[in-house]
Amino acid sequence: MQRIAGALRAGVWPGLGARLISLAGLSDPLGALARAQLDWMLWAPFALGLGIGAYFALPAEPGPGGLALCIAAALIAAPLWGRGPGPLRFPAVLVLLAAVGLLAADLRAHAVAAPVLGHRYYGPVEGRILRIDRSARDVLRLTLDHVRLPGAPREPPPRTIRIALHGAVDTLDPEPGLVVMTTAHLSPPNGPVAPGGWDFRRNAWFAGLGAVGYTRSPIVVIAPPDPNDWALAAHRLRMHLSAAMQAHIPGQAGAVSAALMTGDRSAITEATNERMRASNLYHIVSISGLHMGMLAGFVFAAIRHGLALFGWLALRWNTKKIAALAALLASTLYLWISGADIATQRAWIMTTVMLTAVLVERRALSLHTVALAAIVLLLLTPEALLGPGFQMSFAATVALVLIARPAPALQNHVPKLLRPALALLLTSLAAGLVTAPIAAAHFGRMSHYGILANMLAVPVMGLVVMPAGVIAACLAPLGLAAPALWVMGKGTEWVLAVAAWVAGLGGAQTALPAPPGWVLPTLALAAGAAVLARGAPRALALAALCAAAAGWVFTPRPALLIASEGALVGVMTPSGRALSKASPGYTAEGWLAADGDTATPDQAAQRPGFVGPRGRRQAEWQGRALVHLTGKGALAALPEACRASALVVLDVAAPKGVSGECTLYDKPALARTGALSLDARGQIRSARAEAGARLWTRPQ
Repeated sequence: MQRIAGALRAGVWPGLGARLISLAGLSDPLGALARAQLDWMLWAPFALGLGIGAYFALPAEPGPGGLALCIAAALIAAPLWGRGPGPLRFPAVLVLLAAVGLLAADLRAHAVAAPVLGHRYYGPVEGRILRIDRSARDVLRLTLDHVRLPGAPREPPPRTIRIALHGAVDTLDPEPGLVVMTTAHLSPPNGPVAPGGWDFRRNAWFAGLGAVGYTRSPIVVIAPPDPNDWALAAHRLRMHLSAAMQAHIPGQAGAVSAALMTGDRSAITEATNERMRASNLYHIVSISGLHMGMLAGFVFAAIRHGLALFGWLALRWNTKKIAALAALLASTLYLWISGADIATQRAWIMTTVMLTAVLVERRALSLHTVALAAIVLLLLTPEALLGPGFQMSFAATVALVLIARPAPALQNHVPKLLRPALALLLTSLAAGLVTAPIAAAHFGRMSHYGILANMLAVPVMGLVVMPAGVIAACLAPLGLAAPALWVMGKGTEWVLAVAAWVAGLGGAQTALPAPPGWVLPTLALAAGAAVLARGAPRALALAALCAAAAGWVFTPRPALLIASEGALVGVMTPSGRALSKASPGYTAEGWLAADGDTATPDQAAQRPGFVGPRGRRQAEWQGRALVHLTGKGALAALPEACRASALVVLDVAAPKGVSGECTLYDKPALARTGALSLDARGQIRSARAEAGARLWTRPQ
């Protein structure tokens, strides 16, 4: 590096060389890094995130040696941060926090360890209803704990399981705490449908979910809820409040209102969810920072202005701090009633940090409060880093903090009556721009009219829906909640009408392909550096943003996909991915969504590509025959299909000693490798190999 610097100084244009050296920090790289930093606390979430991300990216669990190395790095970095030379302090704190992040993720992964079903199971299932929700196909689902599987081999049963109710459920009034029994199909949580795809097993591991399945049999109630079981008190209260609200507010307005106030989304239909997604209003359905902030803000304002009516009291008491305490209590009660899932925990932590800042007389909303909330959440639940909720919430909050600085100057140039509209436009635009890439990466959709929908819906949420909900909660013990619930219902109807109108506009959303795994972390780190760094590091961050965007756009999708256990094959064609059979389900829908393809599995199966009768579908791929054999006649057709250079996929076990020169993937082989993908050059990727030997990839 010193030679490069010397060469530039001695060059034809020494002035230009010196300028380049200064910009790039080649002459004093550590000093340039120290000058670029703003505050270590602002960088702490990124350093923790690097460590956590490194843990989840490892091909295997870190052994004692790896953990010892990580601890040693932390022990060396800690004193350098506290008493080391100035240029070394900032790198030292980054190393320390990255090591802490990796160790926290490893500790969390082992702390939540629970038995996972190691095989497919069909038989009697008994358990206590823990949660009630609804699947993407509008099917009621029950999460059970205290699980018993009488027909299973002698092994520890999963701690919790989730069963979709495909049979008639009219006779069942599900309630948390009910002990029920049925006959169900269960299986371990599914792995990625394609190499590098979303790993449901990992999410299930951290949620303690040991098996998923379905039943078409009736649900038999064995025992009523235990009234002394305080662990489910919040669940029972939530369902009771949800039922009471839906009794006063009919239809989907009641279902959405109940979700806003209690977190119970089991009555919201998939059609409503889809309209909310298309209009970029789905964040309204999930209790998040918006709802927690609105509730805390309403309580804070109501208490503070209410106390201000008593002048002598306002002069003697600090009404601002009293209002902050009341808002903190209200948000904590909201957290308890709503079920305290990850999104709500994140919102509560953020709200608590801001209200605590008010109590200690600091700025309630700043980059430091956002960083502190992120640090707390990452240390408590490191797995949240990988979820869209964490990423979108903090990205939007940082954008709002940054836009708050120039916003007053902009508002001075417009009439007073238009300033609230301008503020809403600026906040919606800022939050929408930073969250759009994250939403597109996770969900494969980009909403084009989200700003319009939010400008029409969010003010009604803040001024009508949430205040009416809080007033209804206060009046409910007196039996006077009906008028407030009526107002809340009308406001929610407006929000749903906006969602339906915006979703129906032409080109409301565009489907986008899933990016390569490295793109989203690069975007996040580069965006953070662009905000926090100065000089050359900021220029490098902007270059990294462009590189990540290019990688997203120009990385091709796999040319061939083979499902785990050989159930489905998909070939990329000029008209999109052609499927070997019409197979609506988790795998087919996941492939098409990752391709950015809006076709249904039935439509994809009708595309030109595969020919032949059902059970023996054939296509041409890379100049060779591709044959997918399924069903009862698969083994009989195998000898003829397994000819030279053919690639044969079989959804059953092939007999030993199969004669032929084909490349054969049968059910046992694919069960070992997981889903496979092949690119245009024939390079093979395996889902199991890329997932690695992790805690969540093998039964415990």
